[in-house]
Amino acid sequence: MLVAERQQKIVELVNEKTSLRVSELSNIFSVTEETIRRDLEKLEKEKKLRRSHGGAVKIHQSSIEAPYSERKVINVQEKKEIAMEAVKHVVEGDSIILDASTTAYYMAKALPNVPITVVTNSVKVAIELSEKQRITVISTGGILHSRSMSYLGPLAELSLEDYHVNKAFISCKGIHLSRGISESNEQQARIKRKMLDSADINFVMVDHSKFGIQAFSRFAELNLVDHILSDQKLDSGIVQQLSERSMNVIRVET
Repeated sequence: MLVAERQQKIVELVNEKTSLRVSELSNIFSVTEETIRRDLEKLEKEKKLRRSHGGAVKIHQSSIEAPYSERKVINVQEKKEIAMEAVKHVVEGDSIILDASTTAYYMAKALPNVPITVVTNSVKVAIELSEKQRITVISTGGILHSRSMSYLGPLAELSLEDYHVNKAFISCKGIHLSRGISESNEQQARIKRKMLDSADINFVMVDHSKFGIQAFSRFAELNLVDHILSDQKLDSGIVQQLSERSMNVIRVET
């Protein structure tokens, strides 16, 4: 069993049983307790579980979305590099969708001032692109969600049904190899599913910390994704498993 696969299964077991001891995990995977401790240390750093005395416990994912100001300072360098890679996949004449993630905001900042159309539910993205006169910006409208600085709700979802774009660029709260792509709340999940459905080609922009996470509301299976853009810290075992599912995984230098 690959290291990445073992660590993924450790997260799944801890989430299922709420807590497990090092000795139990050692027996399950037929490895030493020291190996399990190293696994747990890595997984805790990635915020996929929490170590306890003699074992690990489940992290209870909140359905309350972190404020934009907090998300903006998490893994900043990784997000900027992923955003720069995403820009390389946009060509003149494209119509694209950008969500309200901080990575999408960094992508908006990096987009050249060329004739493209951008549909977005992000206030921050719309403001950033307003300074680029050759880019046509379409806002979804809807109910303003102050924590994420995004438009959500029925009006935002309905407006996306009227558009068809070449490419969608979105982020998410978690990517799980067996349980798909998820968000912290149902409203964000619903609009991101609409975004994926509106595009010919879908890009998911996520740093390594999002893998193995199952957040509150699932909105898509992995087979809806064409390209995953992540950073060099993403485990090679996960890259291999995603590639086996015909997904193009690009790990950018950070």
